[in-house]
Amino acid sequence: MQKILLSLLWMTFFSQAVLAQSTFIQNKIIAHRGAWKAKELPQNSIASLREAIRLGCQGSEFDVWMTSDEVLVVNHDHELQGMDIETSTYAQLLTKTLSNGEKIPTLKAYLREGMTQKATKLILEFKPSRISVARSERIGELAVKTVQELGAQAWVDYITFSYEGGVKAIATDPKANVAYLNGDKSPLELKAAGFFGFDYHISLLRRKSQWIAEAKTLGLTTNSWTINQEEDMSWLLSQGVNFITTDEPEKLAALLQSIE
Repeated sequence: MQKILLSLLWMTFFSQAVLAQSTFIQNKIIAHRGAWKAKELPQNSIASLREAIRLGCQGSEFDVWMTSDEVLVVNHDHELQGMDIETSTYAQLLTKTLSNGEKIPTLKAYLREGMTQKATKLILEFKPSRISVARSERIGELAVKTVQELGAQAWVDYITFSYEGGVKAIATDPKANVAYLNGDKSPLELKAAGFFGFDYHISLLRRKSQWIAEAKTLGLTTNSWTINQEEDMSWLLSQGVNFITTDEPEKLAALLQSIE
């Protein structure tokens, strides 16, 4: 009986994951720190995630740090209202409040919110530690393990500036889609290390546009940040990139609609 129950649970999880994978929007739009700018929402808040979902973005990007007591939290900067995240406990961070009344989200809370829908993917950027490389690797490992714990693999892709953290995330789950942000690795190097793709600043891709074609040949995905000018959006679209990360998803959506 126990084996039958476990089998049924696994089949339910698998069917949900397949459904999630098959229903995600594909329009290249990645909302940077959620969709926050137009409505002046706090960046990386649950509210900005909900707005990205409402707008129909392909993905909503968010940033993850680890507290001193190893709680993963969602915030862009290394500090929250003057409180350094890496040297503070989660309880200490809860003494601060975002502008809309939210508390700083934990990674688990953010993932659970994102998993209530099956249209917008969650683009998890785990930040390099300012303390040590070993801590960067720990953040990459814990981020992947948290996603696994919640069964959120179908919803989540990863990005990071930490090469070492990215390699650790891939080792923790070889099936994880991890893209690299720093711009100091060629597509061939990324492929050899098991990365899913790159997410490079447009200034680099303007200089090394051949990397886009090389990545495609190698089966890697391509993305660029943070793209708020229509000229840059148009150039990247002409190069055939897979994704574009922007603070203004509404602008990119209008551009895509105009060229359909």
